[in-house]
Amino acid sequence: MRLSAVASLGVVVLAVAAGVHAQSYPTKPVRMIAPFPPGGGTDILSRVIAVPIGERLGQPVIVDNRPGAGGAMGAEIVAHAAPDGYTLIIVSSSYAATAAYGNPTFDPVDGIQPIILLGTTGLVMSVHPSLPVKTVKEFIAHAKTMPGKLNYSSVGQGSVVHLMLEMFKLDTGTNIVHVPYKGGGPALSAVVSGEVQMTAISMVPSMPHIKAGRLRALAISTPKRASLLPDLPTISESLPGFEVTHWYGIWGPKGMPKAIVTLWNKEVASELTSDQMKKQMGAEGLDAGGGPPQQLYDVVKPAVQKWRRVIREAKIPRTG
Repeated sequence: MRLSAVASLGVVVLAVAAGVHAQSYPTKPVRMIAPFPPGGGTDILSRVIAVPIGERLGQPVIVDNRPGAGGAMGAEIVAHAAPDGYTLIIVSSSYAATAAYGNPTFDPVDGIQPIILLGTTGLVMSVHPSLPVKTVKEFIAHAKTMPGKLNYSSVGQGSVVHLMLEMFKLDTGTNIVHVPYKGGGPALSAVVSGEVQMTAISMVPSMPHIKAGRLRALAISTPKRASLLPDLPTISESLPGFEVTHWYGIWGPKGMPKAIVTLWNKEVASELTSDQMKKQMGAEGLDAGGGPPQQLYDVVKPAVQKWRRVIREAKIPRTG
């Protein structure tokens, strides 16, 4: 009984300590790493989140852009930072792709502390209007008549777009040549100009070109059709089982106090319901997340596993 009482007392002391830690946090500015240059989706979301949460926490949340290696440079900084809640990162689905493609110095799944899944969307597979295809099935058939003669653009080697379209090639038995570019803008421009024939980029930058007739949208990569493009079929309607979700999330270093993880999860989830955030996410075609940290873990783990399989089966040389 005495041992039981001592053990119970220990649990109470730990619980109180955790509560005190959360109540005193933060006592200085929090750094939110955005691992891409200013102006992109990750950067914009980080700034929309940082200001109101900083106001509620009583300390500024400073967005620190650390681009490089497809987001891997920023991820390395955060993974090796002190797990005190003062260094966090906002990532997109490119995190899982670059983690699988590269050789990070930390475990990209179990070596981080998931905090919250912000939202999900899809990538639009589109082609140059001169291509005589209007559906995914027609594109597959056309590609098989001219192996190695069609090109696709990506936002870089090891990116989500690159690995998604390599998976598409594996699943369809097609031979399409990869041409990497430095970002979504140049990758889209390459298709618009006819320099390459196909790509798969997120909805927001793709839609103006689609509406103007400079691109022809074939399908979207999500399991279900998108509310912004309800008439656009999913790739899986032509290729059952094919699915790639583009997502955004926040994580921190492994070992963060649970009370601080819970605080951030609660504050960000609350912000996802604000009018400003709803407007921003609606414009991006994002379906809101906002669940517990496990929700983000359950997105990251299978994504890293999927891209490692694609890299292995497609025999893509890994970096590092």
